[in-house]
Amino acid sequence: MTKENFKQAIVKAHQRLENLSQLASLAAEKYIGQDSHRELLQQAMTEISISLEELQQQNEELINTRHLLEAESQRYYDLFNFAPDGYLLTDATGIIQEANYAAAQLLKVRQSYLIGKPLAVFVHQTQRQKFRQIMLQLQQQGQIRREELQIFHEEGSTDFPAELTAIAVQDSQGKTGNLRWLFRDVSEQQAALRERHQQDQKIREQAALLDITTDAIIVEDLHNQILFWNQGAEKMYGWQVQEAQGNNAWELLFKKTSPLLLTAQKTVIEHGTWQGELHKFRKDGVERIITSRWTLMLDAVGLPKSILIIDTDITEKKQLETQLLRSQRLESLGTLASGIAHDLNNLLTPIMGIVHLLPLKYPHFDDVSLQMLKMLETNAKRGGDLVGQILSFTGGYEREHTIVLVSQLIEDIKQIAQQAFPKLIDIKTDIAPNVGMVVGDSTALHQILMNLVVNARDAMPYGGNLCISAAKVFIDENHARMHIGATVNSYVRITVTDTGVGIPSKIIDRIFDPFFTTKEVGKGTGLGLSILMGIVKSHGGFVEVASEVGIGTKFQVYLPSKEGSISQVIDEIELSRGHGELILVVDDEVAITQITKTTLEFSNYKVLTAQNGIEAIALYTEHKDEIRLVVMDMMMPLMGGETTISTLQIINPQVQIIAISGLARSEALVQTMGTSIQGFLVKPFTANELLSLVQTIFR
Repeated sequence: MTKENFKQAIVKAHQRLENLSQLASLAAEKYIGQDSHRELLQQAMTEISISLEELQQQNEELINTRHLLEAESQRYYDLFNFAPDGYLLTDATGIIQEANYAAAQLLKVRQSYLIGKPLAVFVHQTQRQKFRQIMLQLQQQGQIRREELQIFHEEGSTDFPAELTAIAVQDSQGKTGNLRWLFRDVSEQQAALRERHQQDQKIREQAALLDITTDAIIVEDLHNQILFWNQGAEKMYGWQVQEAQGNNAWELLFKKTSPLLLTAQKTVIEHGTWQGELHKFRKDGVERIITSRWTLMLDAVGLPKSILIIDTDITEKKQLETQLLRSQRLESLGTLASGIAHDLNNLLTPIMGIVHLLPLKYPHFDDVSLQMLKMLETNAKRGGDLVGQILSFTGGYEREHTIVLVSQLIEDIKQIAQQAFPKLIDIKTDIAPNVGMVVGDSTALHQILMNLVVNARDAMPYGGNLCISAAKVFIDENHARMHIGATVNSYVRITVTDTGVGIPSKIIDRIFDPFFTTKEVGKGTGLGLSILMGIVKSHGGFVEVASEVGIGTKFQVYLPSKEGSISQVIDEIELSRGHGELILVVDDEVAITQITKTTLEFSNYKVLTAQNGIEAIALYTEHKDEIRLVVMDMMMPLMGGETTISTLQIINPQVQIIAISGLARSEALVQTMGTSIQGFLVKPFTANELLSLVQTIFR
């Protein structure tokens, strides 16, 4: 029952009593019968009974309402008292009037202890000025929200950061009556916030590491859509993050879907990981060889969500491995070729010597005999050149290096090609003005360029364009790392480009292998590019090749550039005869010792011969005071040339020695022995070469 209904019930009861009073007065004024008097009393009793029942009902309703109010009040008190946050009621000056249980627990005191205490005593001394500002703000604005204060009490037993919210309640006169405060301990929130900041910092650091790494890190969903693309991926593939994210990775990085790609996706979904090599394409269309590692990422309930991909570009590594394998194959073949060359040179050396000695010993030869000797000399030289050609692609043969003008070299090749090639082939040259010169074997450099232009001609049976260009370039560290033996330096780059049939990608890595050829039987030996590679390496250079079937091929030969000016020195030495000097000749080939002895004796030198190092040491020990020069073969059984020379130098540190060998690596060995060796001859050598060197030493 509401208050208004209760007032209405009281008014009705008063009206009934008034009606009874009026009836009683009427009965006293008039005479009425016994029956009338009884009816009036009965009516009055009925009215009184009704009123009593109504009052009883209303009283019961009031009692029920009071119980409801008490229960509601208890419920609100319980909510107030057991709320998780501290609740305080203070007067306008901040004196605590009420406090709930949570407030007492937070402040570590009894509830009764708080009543009558100033709230300011529970604020840390360093923040009481801030508390006074909050009180002033409440007076002026009526409320504050989410202010932080440091709560402090009992010498640090209570010390925590609190978040305050308060409102000012006005009295009937519009003045601030009391203040209601809500506060909570935010230590855990602040600790969590600090941890979150630390985690965010760690994430930022990890993100920075992801961007610093040279690997491409990519996250794709199960439909190959790119979700994450780091800076490493930008650098590796050329696509910026805004260009890559949201796009299909397979469409972006592959020209077609290969079976290997489908296998990779199936494997990572079934087993969680996959690793292998893939060929991917950059934005500019350049193909790269990639080691790709895939990891399946799961969501919170363990279902596949995305694929984490880490790509490492191994293109340069693969190129170096290919070059290394090629070098190893050449080295193996070179070992075999060196042995053959040694024997051939030993055979050719006596022939060359005899050819020069016969006209001197028998000066009355007729023209036919002299012509036959000349033919024999020519073929012996051709045999020596053939040996040198076999060794060229293994780097085991070197001729004398001179200064070579690149522009003149290319012009010579152009003239030969224009005269010999079909007119359907248009030959052009493009030589930079500052191309300069290189130091090398002019004949060998002519050979490699002729090899390239002849290959270009064969690749254009129906005509096309052949261009020979040259320019000076600087090879930086990144470029040098891609080629074994390359250094940071200035190079002359000679480029031979054709518009021929091109080289299929599946065989392009084999074109420098010895005896590999795509030409018909009888039209190619397979040694051309192998020899080219050997010559270029012996000159400190390297080769690059690019080709596309149906478009053409481009070979680029890099040779170290020679700085400075050109000077040519011509020194003609008139050979003279000896004066009876004693020379020791040491070689395991009897024919070589005999022809060398004959040549020297014919020029008025005395000669002792030995077949191995042991004999040489014995003879030298016996005649060390008379022997003026030792001619020593570097490759002999029992005791090699190097050991023999070292022993002779122990016997006589001033001994003069000419080393001879059919292998260029022996010359390199001699060079490491320093100035103790006075000269070196490569087999097969002529009588003039031998006598000229001997004369130079005896001067």
